[in-house]
Amino acid sequence: MSKKYAIFITALFLSFLGVFAVANAATPAKEFSPMENRTLAQMPEFSKDALLSGTFMEDFETFVTDQFVLRDEWIALKAGAEYASGKRENNGVYICDEHTLIPRFDPPANDRAKKRIDDNFGYVEKLSTLTDVPVYFSLLPSKVSVWSHLLPDGAPNDDEGQYITRGAALQGPKWLDANTTLNTHKDEPIYYRTDHHWTSLGAYYAYAALMEGMDRTPKALSEFTPTVVSDQFLGTTFSSSGVRWLEPDTIEFYVPQDAASVTNYFDGTPTEGQLYDMSKLEEKDKYSAFLGGNKPLTVVKSNVAPEGAPKLMLIRDSYADSMAPFLCYHFSEIHLVDPRYYKTSMAQYVKDNAIDEVLVMYAVNNFVKDGNLFVLGMPAK
Repeated sequence: MSKKYAIFITALFLSFLGVFAVANAATPAKEFSPMENRTLAQMPEFSKDALLSGTFMEDFETFVTDQFVLRDEWIALKAGAEYASGKRENNGVYICDEHTLIPRFDPPANDRAKKRIDDNFGYVEKLSTLTDVPVYFSLLPSKVSVWSHLLPDGAPNDDEGQYITRGAALQGPKWLDANTTLNTHKDEPIYYRTDHHWTSLGAYYAYAALMEGMDRTPKALSEFTPTVVSDQFLGTTFSSSGVRWLEPDTIEFYVPQDAASVTNYFDGTPTEGQLYDMSKLEEKDKYSAFLGGNKPLTVVKSNVAPEGAPKLMLIRDSYADSMAPFLCYHFSEIHLVDPRYYKTSMAQYVKDNAIDEVLVMYAVNNFVKDGNLFVLGMPAK
C-alpha cells in the first residue's frame, strides 16, 4: 500500500466518522421509536457522583446508541449481513426455527441490577402486609423459556425459572402458577412470532390457570369464537432485530367489545376508552389495540360479570392488556395500574377504591428490570 493511498483511506475514514458525528449532533433527540415501540434514552444528567460511579458513562452510551442517526436502517443492514454469514443473533434477538424471533434474556449486569431484583421481590412481599385484602402474585415465562426448543443451538440465556421459583417462595402473597400451563401448551401459537407478547390464546391459557389458582372456574376455551382482526402484525421484536423477511403475525380477539366499558386516566383526568381500540390496528404497534396500549390507569367495568362480583386491582405490565377481557367474566371492575406511569401508593389505591383483591402480574423479563415497583411498598396514609 502506497503512502498516498494510506493517507486517502485514513482521510476517507475520518470524513466518514466526521459526517456521522455532525449528523448525530445536529439531529434532535427522539423521545419514542415507532418501529421499536419503546421510549428512547435521553441525554443523562451529569453529576460528579454519576461520573465516579460509572452510571453516567453507562447511560450516555445507551443514549448515543438509541439516538444514532439512521439507527433503523443500520440495524436492518447489520441483520441481513450477519444472517447471510450464518449468525443467528442480532441486537439481542435470536433468529429461530419456525420463522420465530426470540429476545435474549440476560443475567443482571451488575450489583445495582441484582439489588433491583431483590428490591422488587421485597416490594411485592411488603404490599401483602400493607393491605387487608388478598394479594396474589404471578410471574410469567417468556418465549425464551417456553419456546426454548426453537432457539439456535447453544444460545446463551439466563434462567427465568429461578425467578419464578423465587416468586413462588414468597410468604406474604399467594402464588399463582401460569408457568406450568403455558409450558403444557408450548406446541401451540401462544406467543407472537415477531413480538414479545403472548397471543390471545396464550393469554387465555394463563387466565384459566390464574382463575383456578384463585378458586374460580374459568370459562372454557370452546365458549369463545376467535375473530381475526389483523394478519399484518409485525411486532417490536421484529423491529429491534433488524430482520425484515419474516411473515407477519395474526391478531385475534376472543371476548366481544361490548363485554365492558373502559375509562383511562391521565393525571387523574378520565377519558373514555375501549376494550379494543380498532384504530390501533392501522398503526405499527397493533398489539396496542388491546385496551389502547400503555396507560397509567385503566378501569374496566364489566357488563358480563355475575352480580356482586368483586373488584380486582391488577398491577401489571403490557401482557395484562390482552388478558383483561377474559377477567371481565369474574370481576365487576378491573383496575389496571402500570407503576411506570402511576406513581402513588398501591395500598392507598386499594383503600380509596374499595378494591377486594390485588393481583401483581409481570413477565419475568419485565419484572427483573422494572425500577418503579417501589410504589408497591409505599404505605397508605
